[in-house]
Amino acid sequence: MRLSTALRVLPKDVVVLVGGGGKTTAMFRLAEELVAADRRVVTTMTTRIFVSQMERAPGRLVLHGESSLLAQLPGALADYGHVLIAGGTVVEEDKVQGVPPQLLDRVAAHPAVDVVIVEGDGSRRLPFKAPAAHEPVIPASATVVVPMAGLDVLGQPLDAAHVHRPALVAELTGAALGDPVTPQMIAAVLAHPQGGAKGVPPGARLVPFLNKAEDEMAVAAAREIARLLLQAPQVDSVLIGAAQAEDPIREVWGRVGAVVLAAGQAKRFGALKQVLPWRGVPLVAHVTAQALACPDIARVVVTVGAEAERVTAALAESSALVRTPTRSGIEALAGFSHGTSDRLKPRFQPAQDSSIGDDAPSPALEPTLQIVPVPDWAAGQSRSVLAGLKALVAPTPTLPRCDGAAPTPTLPRYDGGGSEGGGQLPSTVGTGEGPGVGAVLFLLADQPGVTPELLSALIQRHRETLAPVVAPRHAGQRGNPVLFDRATFPEFAALTGDIGARPIIQAHADEIAWVDWPTPEILQDIDSAEDYRPPE
Repeated sequence: MRLSTALRVLPKDVVVLVGGGGKTTAMFRLAEELVAADRRVVTTMTTRIFVSQMERAPGRLVLHGESSLLAQLPGALADYGHVLIAGGTVVEEDKVQGVPPQLLDRVAAHPAVDVVIVEGDGSRRLPFKAPAAHEPVIPASATVVVPMAGLDVLGQPLDAAHVHRPALVAELTGAALGDPVTPQMIAAVLAHPQGGAKGVPPGARLVPFLNKAEDEMAVAAAREIARLLLQAPQVDSVLIGAAQAEDPIREVWGRVGAVVLAAGQAKRFGALKQVLPWRGVPLVAHVTAQALACPDIARVVVTVGAEAERVTAALAESSALVRTPTRSGIEALAGFSHGTSDRLKPRFQPAQDSSIGDDAPSPALEPTLQIVPVPDWAAGQSRSVLAGLKALVAPTPTLPRCDGAAPTPTLPRYDGGGSEGGGQLPSTVGTGEGPGVGAVLFLLADQPGVTPELLSALIQRHRETLAPVVAPRHAGQRGNPVLFDRATFPEFAALTGDIGARPIIQAHADEIAWVDWPTPEILQDIDSAEDYRPPE
């Protein structure tokens, strides 16, 4: 996958790379990709620039005066597509001064510039670091901040030979100098407000990049770090890859939500099938249990409409919704009051490794479960789809803070929106107000064949592709559930009637990433009494 795809770079973005582990390589790689896509790109540093690094850019401008630089910039970009800007002062024999962040704000706003890429600090070419008091230097216009770490530091001692400013790393994590660098240590620093998240402007997305994932052992460690990082609300997503590879990104990890569609009247079936027994529990509870049992799902929403109180009671009273410590069960709906839509408080377990500081992300964030009423459910499944999506993309201050403080429950409510489309959806780009979801899975309440393993397979395929739609198929036939990337979310506002998200699937038919599934359960749903064959 391209780095520009993984970062979801948009016109007028200002991308700032900080930390260690290959910032300069990533900067030039990103610039090359964007120029190939016909974007006009400025690269620079706010600290110091090696003269040899300047030579990697096809066009170069040296700052001798702001007015003259801004006057020359449009012509240089027209000629080269990529222009590196350096300060005009030599600070060492092989380095020149970087560019003031206030000037970069004006460069970013220049109509001739599409994207600005900034290296915001130095690391003495070491793979891992914590920032000093004077760094990083991040312009206020930054929209994406990318703290980097090289995975080759794992297992190495926390000392100056392997880590830039090891004493600061020790201070942030509670580790001792000389301790081996662990995944927990890297995650703690990258997400720390005095580490990788330091100086991030309000509204900017924080996207850590775990670099040098060059073998399966490194990839496995990177996945562990990614899971830890996604417990920190300020982290938007996590990249796993190798900046020097032909395809620099192997996986993009983000939060995934699941919507269980349970608001329908089940006219064809002739009864409220959501509450029919299946393996000893109501059908809706069984399907919800599969989503909650999936270790790759962060939030689960169940939409209710027809006979909402019965469906809600079926969930609240189900013994299936009890989680075991091994994640083989489901979080209990303990304290869930009948007939209401209060959000359940997620459990938050502090990190087991005592060497990680209080601000470290937790490895054990259980998924939350939210019941969302759909007042206009009779207008068709599209209303239920939109209600569930709106609940998931709304800011979520209920998720636990990194310090473990208790959240304050709130409930985003769906206001209907009428039958002629659902109104405007929130932006697909994070706002800094809380963790967002990078993708949503829609599950049907009458599809009992869904398993946590299937859901994880769909999510993994999305991590590898960032495809707009990911779907399972068996023997060439598409099944359910279907995953939608956040790039498609604005398209949901136009849905009407009783066809769900089918128009969006059709609009992206040539871009679907498929998961071939060996068994036919993904094709099973219960539309009639003949379809309802509960297992013994």
